[in-house]
Amino acid sequence: MEENHYIQHISKDLLQWMPVAAFEGEVVVVDREEQVAEAVAYLRTQEVIGVDTEARPSFQRGVHYPTALVQIASHERCYLFRLTHIGMPQELADLFADPSIRKVGLAFRDDINGLRRRRDFKPANCVDVQSMVARYGILDLGLQKVFAICFGKKISKSQQLTNWENSRLTPEQARYASTDAWATLLIYEDLIAHEALSAKEVEALKREEKERMIEHQQEIQDQRLREKGIEPPPHMTLEEREAHQAERRREARKRKRHRQTAAKAASGKKSPDKP
Repeated sequence: MEENHYIQHISKDLLQWMPVAAFEGEVVVVDREEQVAEAVAYLRTQEVIGVDTEARPSFQRGVHYPTALVQIASHERCYLFRLTHIGMPQELADLFADPSIRKVGLAFRDDINGLRRRRDFKPANCVDVQSMVARYGILDLGLQKVFAICFGKKISKSQQLTNWENSRLTPEQARYASTDAWATLLIYEDLIAHEALSAKEVEALKREEKERMIEHQQEIQDQRLREKGIEPPPHMTLEEREAHQAERRREARKRKRHRQTAAKAASGKKSPDKP
């Protein structure tokens, strides 16, 4: 197992100068029911497969569209299942319920839930790499940034907001979709090839990150106060801030108990007898 070499964050400035990576294997669009069996048979020969999904983008709050595409990749081949054309086939649902094949994704719960709304199944051996990255000291969570941290390359997100319900996928959409599924697979394999941090090390990193965020926020607040001619108050340490917040929570619980006791006492009073 290799030594952990990951950085915690990567900036947008650095990301934009990185070379672009894309899936270069075979891309197979599955938009007819008779194609499903052969595609699933191939995927069942793999021990680990990368998964991602796409839906028609919504630009209205509260409006969501069903999963239009599920892309499943090995190193050599990626199948694009067009669910708007074929629905969610039983063979595909059975693949996601098969404990012998590891399915890996990023923010995978949302993807799985979207697929289950098409056809319900009990997911098995589905791993979310987003839940793994902190154990390796990576505090970014997006696919593009995590991939860049692992491999020093970026994946394009230019097709993310295109219409995945179009009658035909463009070559750009097909390459984008397959790259996302393939990238997830590569991230998973790279992570497990390296040594994870201990729980104490992970907690220390998260605490340092929290301290940095608080310090940054305080600097912004201080600058705003100085612009108004006000001298900023002394900063509290993270420990002092946490103690202060804990005291406020205790006081809030005491006030809540007092209100409940008073309400109970009031409801227990008997109304005076009528003459």
